[in-house]
This record gives sequence, structure tokens and C-alpha cells, in this order.
Amino acid sequence: MGLWEAFLNWLRSLFFKQEMELSLIGLQNAGKTSLVNVVATGGYSEDMIPTVGFNMRKVTKGNVTIKLWDLGGQPRFRSMWERYCRAVSAIVYVVDAADPDNLNISKSELHDLLSKSSLNGIPLLVLGNKIDKDGALSKQALTDQMDLKSITDREVCCYMISCKNSTNIDSVIDWLIKHSKSKT
Repeated sequence: MGLWEAFLNWLRSLFFKQEMELSLIGLQNAGKTSLVNVVATGGYSEDMIPTVGFNMRKVTKGNVTIKLWDLGGQPRFRSMWERYCRAVSAIVYVVDAADPDNLNISKSELHDLLSKSSLNGIPLLVLGNKIDKDGALSKQALTDQMDLKSITDREVCCYMISCKNSTNIDSVIDWLIKHSKSKT
């Protein structure tokens, strides 16, 4: 980034605050709450209790305030996903990349959700979590098994992450910040 661009960005930050609202969804035990905690505090805990219903947390990164909806992934909460994904800046879909037994269910839930007309055009960020575990899928394998290339009605991006080791978390935050909206 050039000096002039850095100066302009600093100047913009004085007058504009970026805001975004995100829904974090995915099957239970994919690592959604761990991701929220790593983004918010930089800390990771092995001892997470499943999210019942949803949690909301606001996190500020630079001049961007991110409102994170962490939605429960158990079957009884999946019907709520659409409601919390309407009018968000992006949908963040977290997949346990080391759990091949649940990939077909995860794929089915994702594609069913994206078929809802109320969510047309909302950018999708798919995160393959737990890449620190043995047997975790590669990015290409996850992209193929989740059939991400068939999603053509919106921007789709995929990152492989590890909440435990903070792998690629900065890249995820950068992508999210690029999708924030200016508020004056």
C-alpha cells in the first residue's frame, strides 16, 4: 500500500465507520463459537459448550464493527438460520474439515439454505475448520465435496482455518472487512 493510499484510508477512518452483520452457521461442533472467541479475543478454549439457539457478539477491528450472530447447529435450530441470514453483509458457513461423516449433511444444509430467495446475492464465506487435525480435508477436497462451484448466484470464498492454532484467521478478518458497509 502506497503512502498516499494509507493517508486516504486514515482520513476515511476519521469520518466513516464500517459496520457489518454476519451470521455464523454450520453443523454442531464445527467450531463457530470458537471462531467468534478467536476473532474477539485471540483466545481459544478446548472446553466449549454447544450454542443453544444463538449468541450475539460485537467485535471491533480497526474502524470496522462486526456484529456476529453465532447460531446453533443442532437439527432443531437449523430452521432459524434463514431468519438470521437475511440482510447480513455475509454468511459465514463453518465446516469441520476433519469430520467426513457429516460432510453430506453439511452440504445439504448449506445448499438448502442458499436456495431461499430471501438470501439471494448475499456473499458466502465457507471456512473449513480444524485443519490442525489428522485427516482434515484440503481446500480442493472441501470445495469439491461441498459442491461450492455450483453456487453461481453470489460471491463464494473458501478458507481453510484452525481456530485452535489461529491459522488463516487474519485472512478471514481481512475478507470480512472488505465486505463491510460504510456508515456515516
